[in-house]
Amino acid sequence: MTQLINRSSRGVFIIAATPFTDQGEVDHDSLRRLVDFYISHGVSGLTILGMMGEANKMTAEERRAVIDTVLSRSGDLPVVVGISDAGMANLADLSRYSMDKGAAGVMVAPAAGPAREDRIETYFYDVCDAIGAGVPLCLQDFPLATGLPVSPALIRRLSEARDQIVMLKHEDWPGLTKITQLRSHEAGGGAKRLSILTGNGGLYLPQELQRGADGAMTGFAYPEALVQTVALHQAGRADEAEDLFDRYLPIMRHEQQPGFGLGVRKYILMRRGAIASAATRAPGPKVSALDAAETDRLMARLERALQGELPRL
Repeated sequence: MTQLINRSSRGVFIIAATPFTDQGEVDHDSLRRLVDFYISHGVSGLTILGMMGEANKMTAEERRAVIDTVLSRSGDLPVVVGISDAGMANLADLSRYSMDKGAAGVMVAPAAGPAREDRIETYFYDVCDAIGAGVPLCLQDFPLATGLPVSPALIRRLSEARDQIVMLKHEDWPGLTKITQLRSHEAGGGAKRLSILTGNGGLYLPQELQRGADGAMTGFAYPEALVQTVALHQAGRADEAEDLFDRYLPIMRHEQQPGFGLGVRKYILMRRGAIASAATRAPGPKVSALDAAETDRLMARLERALQGELPRL
C-alpha cells in the first residue's frame, strides 16, 4: 500500500511531464514508459499534473485518465497529484478522485488574485475544508509563476493550524533564506516539522539541501542527477554531492529557460527514450532544428564529463 506523504517525506519527487503525440493527444503509452524511466533512476516519488505537466491545458477527463495511467503503473511509489484549479468544486472533485485511486497526497498553489496574505491564508483554509482533513497537502510556493509571495511566517501559520499541510514545494527565487527561517522556527521543538522539497529546475539544490531542504520536487530530464545529489548529501558527503551536481549544470541551466525550457526538457526525455515525442500542447514551445542541435551538443558534452573526459580545475 502506498505511504501517504508526511512531515518527514524526503528524497526526490520528480515532477512528471505529460507526453503528447504530435497531434496533441495525451500519449498514454509514452506516459507508462516515462513512469518506468523515472522509477529506473531511483526517484522517491512522482508529482503529476503540475505546471510543468501542462495540467492547465487539459480537460477534466484527460486529467483523470493521466491519474489512472500513472497510478496503475507506479506500484507502491508515492504519487502526489496537482489539483490546482480556478474552481474550488473542481479542485475538491479531483482531490477525491486522486485519493480514491491511491494517490499519496495532493498539491495546491495559491489561487490567482490580489497578493494579500490574508486572502492567501483564507484560501488555504478553504482548500483544506474542501478536500477534507484526511488528505495530506503539499503547498506549492512558486511566486515567479503565481505572482503571489508567501512569507515563511504564513507558511508556518498554515502548517501549524492545519495538520494536513505536511509538505512545502519550495520554489521561491531567491529563497535560501526562506528555508533557513522555516527550519529556525522548528529549532528546539518550537513548531511542527514541515517536509521541504525544492523546485527551480534543481538549479540551487546543493545549497537548498545545506539550508535544510529534504530533497527535490522538480522535473529535470536527468532525474539520476537529483537522486544522487540528494543521496550523497544525506550520507554526509556534501562536497561530493556538489561535485557530481556541477557536471549537470550546463544542461540544467539550458533546460531552465523561462517558457521555452519545457520544450528542451521534453526533447531530452525523447532523446533518452522516455517518451515518443517532444511535443507540448498548444500554445507551447517548439524545438527547432537549431535548438535540437544545441541540446544534442550539451547532452554529448555531459556524457564526456561523466566519463571524466572534460578538463576540470
